[in-house]
Amino acid sequence: MKKAIMLISIGISMIGIATAQNETSKAKAGTQWLRHVVLFKFKDDAKPADIKLVEDGFRALATKINLIKKFEWGINNSPENLNQGLTHCFLVSFSSTKDRDDYLVHPDHKAFVELLKPFLDKATVVDYWVQE
Repeated sequence: MKKAIMLISIGISMIGIATAQNETSKAKAGTQWLRHVVLFKFKDDAKPADIKLVEDGFRALATKINLIKKFEWGINNSPENLNQGLTHCFLVSFSSTKDRDDYLVHPDHKAFVELLKPFLDKATVVDYWVQE
């Protein structure tokens, strides 16, 4: 009887472990993100109000374009002094290359680029698939 209970317990434990591993695999598969990293250096004569207009405009894209799955941004504060004048970083996440490509030609994105142009000195863009 004790052996039977122990075997049943081991069996249930193994099922639990297999289920947990399966859920972990699903979670990892679901977190594949294509990151679109955008760095800006504004023109020296750009006023704080101009820069805020750009910040607000970029942030608004996340509510206008449903292809964007995740959005975050911030202003450089690194003490290393390696930013080459780039002050703003925007991180836009997509589920697929197609979503990113469709975002790039989306009318709201194109309108944002036109808003940005008068104030932009330099931009750097890097896209990558998240590796874990």
